[in-house]
Amino acid sequence: MTARGRGRSGSLRRGLSVLICGIGAFAHAAQAAGDPPDPGRTIAEASPPQWPARPRPATNAPNILLIMTDDVGFGSASAFGGPVPAETFEQLARDGLRYNRFNTTALCSPTRAALLTGRNPHNVNMGTLTNTPTPFEGYTSVIPKTTATIAQILSRQGYATAAFGKWHLTPEWEMSEIGPFDRWPTGMGFDYFYGFLAGSTSQFTPALYENTVAVDPPRDDPDYILDQDLADHAIRWIAEQRAIAPDRPFLAYYATGTAHGPHHAPREWLEKFRGRFDNGWDAMRKEIFSRQKSLGVIPKDTVLTPRPASLPAWSSLSGDQKRLAARFMEAYAAALAYSDHQMGRIVQYLKDRGEYENTLIIYIQGDNGSSAEGGIAGLIDEMGVVEGVDENLEYQLSMIDKIGTADAYNAYPAGWGWAMNTPFQYYKQVASHFGGVRNGLVITWPDHIKTRGAVRSQFHYVSDIAPTILEAAQIDAPEVLDGTQQRPMDGISMAYSFDAPAAPSRRRTQLFAMVQNLGIYHDGWWAGTRPAKAPWELLKPGKVDLDQRVWELYDLRSDFSQSRDLATDRPDKLKTMQELFWAAAGQGHVLPLHDSSEAAANRPSLTASRTSFTYRPGITRIPENTAPHTLGNSFGVLNV
Repeated sequence: MTARGRGRSGSLRRGLSVLICGIGAFAHAAQAAGDPPDPGRTIAEASPPQWPARPRPATNAPNILLIMTDDVGFGSASAFGGPVPAETFEQLARDGLRYNRFNTTALCSPTRAALLTGRNPHNVNMGTLTNTPTPFEGYTSVIPKTTATIAQILSRQGYATAAFGKWHLTPEWEMSEIGPFDRWPTGMGFDYFYGFLAGSTSQFTPALYENTVAVDPPRDDPDYILDQDLADHAIRWIAEQRAIAPDRPFLAYYATGTAHGPHHAPREWLEKFRGRFDNGWDAMRKEIFSRQKSLGVIPKDTVLTPRPASLPAWSSLSGDQKRLAARFMEAYAAALAYSDHQMGRIVQYLKDRGEYENTLIIYIQGDNGSSAEGGIAGLIDEMGVVEGVDENLEYQLSMIDKIGTADAYNAYPAGWGWAMNTPFQYYKQVASHFGGVRNGLVITWPDHIKTRGAVRSQFHYVSDIAPTILEAAQIDAPEVLDGTQQRPMDGISMAYSFDAPAAPSRRRTQLFAMVQNLGIYHDGWWAGTRPAKAPWELLKPGKVDLDQRVWELYDLRSDFSQSRDLATDRPDKLKTMQELFWAAAGQGHVLPLHDSSEAAANRPSLTASRTSFTYRPGITRIPENTAPHTLGNSFGVLNV
């Protein structure tokens, strides 16, 4: 035993000697290679120390205020000829530039994904809503780490970042307090988040989160409303940033849920719009069209497209139907005007503190065209469609004074959605036509954009916003971020257009594909499929036979509103455009085209196969998709 012990000790000493010699040899080799010398045993012997360096933005890097509203069509707001007074949007338009050929994806989640990542939505797995994912690449709703957001890039370069309002980018099975939080705002580059994760929420009782913690709105404030709360939090956050690090630029992403349903507004704002829409959608559309020409936001030779056959003429409605429809529209207008008013408080705060001139403000009026999801008659409760509830006229009239208040979850009739997309055909969901994808955009940056109140007509897409921000901040899109190789951005910076009104568009081609509505743009031409489903039939299952889809062709160089279908006259051009579509679709994770109901089986879920749920005292928030699925199912409740 003793002999073996001494043997081990001798081996250990020899091993340590070899190890120490090896370390010494490594140190000499490191010094020879030019690495830092040995730090020494004492401070006197040590090389000069250095603190870890923080990334520093470029000198005079701008603040970024990125604003996006929800379900607001091209012809809704006053700056683009619409009937809804949006004074902040108008003021920024006077101080900067209006873009009249800016395009989104036709749906909420895909637009937001493209906006924040600079990639086409299918290239970040957001080819549909987070509510309706499928397991095919391009449609899973799981944004990969290979496509970093603009917030992740800017924060690594020293920017402060925050998001306020609607997110709608987290997979439904990750939307709970147990996470994972990788695809919550704070997991995707935002230092701070205050808002809601889902596609919609009540303005009066919102399902709010602060960072990753559920919070309740104040229960003792009868005047509480979310849009004011969001503006309060945004102003407070900016104030904190300026107080603590006044030289550090910020990115504030402000994405109100307005004017997605429910259309809620304070009572006094609802009253402001009484009677303004009594003449109906047909007359309103003509008024908007006239104003658009006067403002120069559409060419003088633009043709007003006709009402789709699926929509009723205003004159065909009864007196009660007209009264109800007008009240629905009053609520939409009040909600949008009030939301814009709250954004004005943020802009004014920047002005009061001398921050406005070096703030790049990008205000996108809508993440898609105005919605027709309220159907022909409108809805007191837009969630009733999901629940299979049929609202008759008698019931709706009994609730007419509740529209716009906390007692309704209202959405206006499809006719108003069509009118708010003037001069284009169709509405949200219809990615094959401009009514679904064309949105008003205003960009202002007083220190750098010297032209005031002008219109820019270059063709651009929502993925172009992220590269524009990076160019303004003098930051290159990284090839590797946090050790992960990055997919190149699909977007093209729009900054070249700031001082070059006649510059040709640098975006030559763009594919559009949402809920089986297909379109392709290339060098001034557009080909797209005629819609096979009405938006209010989104939840109606069924694959659309591709061989029976009708394709249309438009020459946008002379037809701004897509009013003249040239498919019959130019079959050769249509075939070329179709071939371009299928090639782009094959390369861009768009295929296979399918309905979400075809591939809904085995979707990840925290409630799959569970038949009982137990909730103890102290639990205050159960996210919708982790709660019992009582809809359409028999259930019982026990108090134990």
